[in-house]
Amino acid sequence: MAKAKSAFVCTECGAEYSKWQGQCSSCREWNTLSEVRLGSARPHAPSPSTTGRSGYAGLVSREVVDLGEVDLTEVPRFSSTFGEFDRVLGGGLVPGSAVLLGGNPGAGKSTLLLQTACKLAQSHKVLYVTGEESLSQVAMRAHRLQLPVKGLNMLAETSIETVLAVAEREKPAVLIIDSIQTMHLEDISSAPGGVAQVRESSAALTRFAKQSNTVLMLVGHVTKDGTLAGPKVLEHMIDASLLLEGGADSRFRTLRGQKNRFGAVNELGVFAMLEHGLKEVKNPSAIFLSRAEEQAPGSLVMVVWEGTRPILVEVQALLDESALGNPRRVAVGLDQNRLAMLLAVLHKHGGLFTGDQDVFLNVVGGVKVLETSADLAVLLAVVSSLQNRHLPRELVAFGEVGLSGEIRPVPSGQERIVEAAKHGFKRAIVPRANAPKQAPEGMEVIAVDKLADALDAL
Repeated sequence: MAKAKSAFVCTECGAEYSKWQGQCSSCREWNTLSEVRLGSARPHAPSPSTTGRSGYAGLVSREVVDLGEVDLTEVPRFSSTFGEFDRVLGGGLVPGSAVLLGGNPGAGKSTLLLQTACKLAQSHKVLYVTGEESLSQVAMRAHRLQLPVKGLNMLAETSIETVLAVAEREKPAVLIIDSIQTMHLEDISSAPGGVAQVRESSAALTRFAKQSNTVLMLVGHVTKDGTLAGPKVLEHMIDASLLLEGGADSRFRTLRGQKNRFGAVNELGVFAMLEHGLKEVKNPSAIFLSRAEEQAPGSLVMVVWEGTRPILVEVQALLDESALGNPRRVAVGLDQNRLAMLLAVLHKHGGLFTGDQDVFLNVVGGVKVLETSADLAVLLAVVSSLQNRHLPRELVAFGEVGLSGEIRPVPSGQERIVEAAKHGFKRAIVPRANAPKQAPEGMEVIAVDKLADALDAL
């Protein structure tokens, strides 16, 4: 008989090893390796005497196709009934695609998919498989959210074999699995949620979706550091990986695309958690700009680019004399290492010393800013708090700050200025390369080359 193979897989990052060891060399976590059976070894390749001179000639049945002759007909899409959801997906749901939705407990993953399923069921056949909740729990939530429940097919099951059999019989257009960590295959001995179960269950579901042209939507848990749980190969198998972010104390949720084979990456959708579920926010800038009536030092609005649109958000800085030998540097919504670099640039090229100050930075609304266009606005807010001077309420700023103190241009500068003008801002400090030939009506654009020029413009 063929000998069964086994490997040791890290439950945190999915790295594989041929033998057990105490620490994972990839993610540096301890005691996370578990043994996984890979099944029986495959038989050897056919002998040349039965298949031809090479041994594989008789197995080839497909022809090679020239790339220039491939049909470029666009894959048809259909709406998820949420405009913000469609934006992150790249324009809607693609038949035969696999979408993974992750997020912290309580972020609203099940709520978003239940709302989507109930509305989609009015025009498409939808099968919602719940492995964590009973059917009565899902029905009570749908009743509380006042959703149309007629037409939605429900199944409470954790066996992949049963789910695939029901899906083969029902032939749904959309198949929702909540969640992939509760599913299991009978021929795998490990417990549900383990590396082997998650990997093989996802592979079986994805294979069914591709063969039957079904939209597959999976709910995935996250680890303590905010990354998707399960093996890393799970993110390679699916077509789109989305992350729903937002704390339990915030009414706003952001849906960010981390991988998308059918659209732009890092697209952002904004939702508000209300009494009747999630409601899409079509104009996020208006929400994030709900500023206090009395202007305080250290507050400034910046224009960031998320996916395919500009968003105006407020950044706040607070500097206080430190009683510690090593002053604190705390950034919420921004990269903390980049904050330390910007403070060094401010000292070297702006002549302002912050080495004896605790620096606290916050992006209002819980937005995470990942691009470098926030550099200039961050430094201007820091200077405002350091000198305890108010910045004009109608002022916006954006631009990347280099180590030599230069203000570098950022993508889509014209669109950022137009978006700021739409919201009533009268003055903008921008990199010179982003300055338009003709500013929008009522907008004064101040183009700067160096950090010193921006400080003088204040």
